[in-house]
Amino acid sequence: MGKVIAIANQKGGVGKTTTAINLSSALAHYGKRVLLVDFDSQGNAGRGLGVDVTALPFTIYDLLTEEKDLKAVLIETSEPHLDLLPSNLKLASLDSYFIQTGKKRAFYVLKEALTNVRYQYDYVIIDCPPSLGLLNINALVASDSVIIPVQCEYFAMEAVAAILSSISRIQNSYNSNLRIEGFLLTMYDARTALATEVARQVRGLFRESTFETVIPRNISIPDSTMQGKPVTTFRPNAQGSLAYFALARELLNNG
Repeated sequence: MGKVIAIANQKGGVGKTTTAINLSSALAHYGKRVLLVDFDSQGNAGRGLGVDVTALPFTIYDLLTEEKDLKAVLIETSEPHLDLLPSNLKLASLDSYFIQTGKKRAFYVLKEALTNVRYQYDYVIIDCPPSLGLLNINALVASDSVIIPVQCEYFAMEAVAAILSSISRIQNSYNSNLRIEGFLLTMYDARTALATEVARQVRGLFRESTFETVIPRNISIPDSTMQGKPVTTFRPNAQGSLAYFALARELLNNG
């Protein structure tokens, strides 16, 4: 049975989608069967894999509303061993759909949708939206663990406090088995005192839960996004690629 990992932080711009795409690609590179779940209505995880999400006939919205089954929604990407459950702006209306239909157990729809799917994969990676609403709760309820990207810039620790509070509520009310896979330092630039200080604070507070791997600022990462490819295949020898390969190995070694 595959391990389900959410990439979550309610703060935008911290590298959630970039991490979801490139960690998924790196795990697939090491021969693991991976499903990337785009659970953000912006659809950027799909775009980052070269998918035109605006032209999709069906998305994860149709799966969660039981309009379509998994086979109709699932996309086999150009990356070997990597599949995608795509999303687009339609996902933003999931809240109103549940209200209109009186859907019960609304926080469990993603978990239920992935119940059988996870047996087909070694890892299921969920790209979460930058919020603490229904979608994010669903993702955390469905997950075994969560990776928290922490941008090495201002207000990083405030964002960490907010997501930890959210995780605690989920553990107490919906998913007692949810654990923190690790804090991931992103957009790290060793030349700046601020990045060094944020990294020091995070490692000081969460020493045993912080990945050794650090994701650096690297021009190859945004360049690969523009090309609709993971940086791990776009420029496999770039510093950004090497960092995500190292993260995948660290995750695999941690079991």
